[in-house]
Amino acid sequence: MNQVGSLYFRAYPPGDACTTEAEAIADVAASYHGEYGAYLHEASPVIVHDGELVASVMTVQQAPWDDTPDCPFIIELFTAPGYRRAGLATVLLAAAASAVMTTDPLIALRVDASNTAAITLYERLGFRPWHESSAGV
Repeated sequence: MNQVGSLYFRAYPPGDACTTEAEAIADVAASYHGEYGAYLHEASPVIVHDGELVASVMTVQQAPWDDTPDCPFIIELFTAPGYRRAGLATVLLAAAASAVMTTDPLIALRVDASNTAAITLYERLGFRPWHESSAGV
């Protein structure tokens, strides 16, 4: 948990996700303990390279936010800066999706509209925009 929290802190520009490493570790612990939905360990793999944790995806059974679909939800996906654009996010997303597909045909995530690199990746992998008004269609 501490290693994932440390990676979470390093993966974002200072202050974007958490203001301190201790805060990032506490946020990851909160995730593991269900504060953002029932944590799906089997759909939350990590990637280790040469003994260093370099990428992680965190998935819950259902996000706690009203404006999200009722399905497994990726609450975080992050990669160490030196390992980006190496396909690690693709591997993690595929593993998370594979883990939930036995019980649910959908998996969702949220992305900032200005993060064009992430949006391009998600669209390439088959993710599509979701709106509450489209539920059940």
